[in-house]
Amino acid sequence: MNETSQSAPGPELAADVIEPGPKAARKPPVGHPIGLLAELTHRCPLRCPYCSNPLELERRDGELDTATWKRVLSEAAALGVLHVHLSGGEPTARPDLVELTAHCAKEGLYTNLITSGIGRAPGMIDALFDAGLDHVQLSVQGASAPTADRIGGYKGGHEAKLAFARRVVELGLPLTLNAVIHRGNIDEVEDILALAVALKAKRLEVAHTQYYGWAYVNRAALMPARPDVDRSIALVEEARKRLEGVLVIDMVIPDYYARYPKPCTGGWGHRTLNVTPTGKVLPCHAAESIPGLDFWSVRDRALGDIWRENPAFNAFRGTDWMPEPCQSCERRDMDFGGCRCQAMALVGDASATDPACSKSPFHARMEALATLEATGAAPDYIYRTIGGAPAPREAEAHL
Repeated sequence: MNETSQSAPGPELAADVIEPGPKAARKPPVGHPIGLLAELTHRCPLRCPYCSNPLELERRDGELDTATWKRVLSEAAALGVLHVHLSGGEPTARPDLVELTAHCAKEGLYTNLITSGIGRAPGMIDALFDAGLDHVQLSVQGASAPTADRIGGYKGGHEAKLAFARRVVELGLPLTLNAVIHRGNIDEVEDILALAVALKAKRLEVAHTQYYGWAYVNRAALMPARPDVDRSIALVEEARKRLEGVLVIDMVIPDYYARYPKPCTGGWGHRTLNVTPTGKVLPCHAAESIPGLDFWSVRDRALGDIWRENPAFNAFRGTDWMPEPCQSCERRDMDFGGCRCQAMALVGDASATDPACSKSPFHARMEALATLEATGAAPDYIYRTIGGAPAPREAEAHL
């Protein structure tokens, strides 16, 4: 995530911007996190138009050093974290990744490498295995090279990914494929399922695009039509039955066509936390899109102190902050009101009911917005670069 808070695009669904702000009057109970997303770097060879990293990427000279990351990982283990996702950008861009992985193994942390499989990844995977890496999650942009390379903006990337996946399996590491689904590749869902089987992956994530960060900028280019979404869901459900015992398939449906919101990160400040390349600690990947929250850094404080005491973590922790209809909803302890960042982007109020929920007064407008963009001509992708943050989108007041 970026060092300074980015401006939030929108709001698109509300007639007036509501002054954001949590409503909790007391500090909610704090448990122990079980997962840590360690965003080691924002450097990446791909230029994916749906990248979930913030609009302004952190540069190499601002990244935490090796010693600080080791301290953070040790503090995470002491705090109760069980598994660490080594992520980025492309985490293998850091030459100390093997050392950090070995440190996680020493601390008893289960490690999952989230990688593009290109760049330095092929030359590093054997050393990572020797250092105690537990799992690899490989992104794929499509089932065919023309589709995947166009989406990722990297010629030859798809074939390199396939070779990397084969080496992962040869080493005996469990392999998960992650495919972000959108208008540009939704016709390849069936082929992506077949690719996962052919590569002997243990797990496949069919994750429809979530419109935060760069995906929000490219929403009109990425938004699939509802019939295509329904067809992709049917294909996945059929494959789950057919491939039971062969491949575990997880699916993330698109919020813009949902009935109920997802429990974002299992609840704000409830189960997981993120550490950005520069050391800020966040409750979720996109949390800095919410203005007015001060996110503390591991450069200045211990991870456990941040988890327990940072007002930003307590802002939407628990359920006391919730407005109606969330406060009296039977699902409030299931989905925790949905995504705070999405409410901020679309409604202008981070404490509002997520518009993905059918009980939100803005839900119908969200569906109409999706239909409008999915049926229009798809513009060209705006590929991301390390210094190429676009201006926030103007609010679509007519919606």
